[in-house]
Amino acid sequence: MGRAVGVLATRYIWVGAVDGTTLGNVRMYPAAGEPAIDLKSLSVDDILARICEAVVALAQEGPFDSVGAGFPGLVRNGVIEEAPNLGQFKGQRMRDRLAGALRREGIDAPVTVINSADALAAGIAATHEALEKLVRVWYLGDGVGFGRYPRGEGVWEAGHSVVTLDPKERYCACGGQGHLEGIVGNRAMRLRFLDLEPEEVFAAARHGEPRAADFVKYWHRALAAATATIVQLDGPGRFYLAGPNADFVDTGRLGIDLQDMVKMSPLQGSFFEIVPTSHDLALIGAAVSSGMK
Repeated sequence: MGRAVGVLATRYIWVGAVDGTTLGNVRMYPAAGEPAIDLKSLSVDDILARICEAVVALAQEGPFDSVGAGFPGLVRNGVIEEAPNLGQFKGQRMRDRLAGALRREGIDAPVTVINSADALAAGIAATHEALEKLVRVWYLGDGVGFGRYPRGEGVWEAGHSVVTLDPKERYCACGGQGHLEGIVGNRAMRLRFLDLEPEEVFAAARHGEPRAADFVKYWHRALAAATATIVQLDGPGRFYLAGPNADFVDTGRLGIDLQDMVKMSPLQGSFFEIVPTSHDLALIGAAVSSGMK
């Protein structure tokens, strides 16, 4: 694999040069130390302009063969068909738009656009010498993404798995009832607790506050339930956990909850591993994916 550029647009915009599987210079918007900006407040044109600015800067450091970009939402054939947490992306032919914007800057390179969690899974595979193995990862943040490498046929929007039949569970950004993201995602936790941030909810649980403690148990069981569904469909194995909310996970508790839900002996044996620096891995995965035929 030669030199490529990886792009990730989730909470921030990251753009990095990748040589083989080694991540080099990374540009971030907003830059470290600058005030945070909610990407929902930016237009698609603004986001593309920021990406192009960073790609052009990296091109001055040396040539590259391709550009791979990871965006949240349901992404197929370069089109973002749905993006509940960044609604301005819905319906965008992002591969064509990004390629066109780069051409206007004098950069004519093949562009690949994939789901950001799939980029993360590809990055884990590439850096763990597992490109011939199955890699699955939960990204836990404002939304909930599920990444799989190699990507299988189908939609794979497992963050919207139904994990409860309670009709009051309406906190998912997509509007659906009972979804995993409606329990585990940051937006859902803020709506549920109103006056607390997610990290405050987990801190309160550690100090024995009953409502928070009960919710943390519920939070883990919801993630275990969605994982159990995947195990029933896709088989057991390792599941990686990444993103800002991976720090909240008690892998021991999660493993016990999963064992409660998966009882058939051929499907047992799954386990969890937390992965740090998920945005770096996603940049590598997006770049690596852009170089695959």
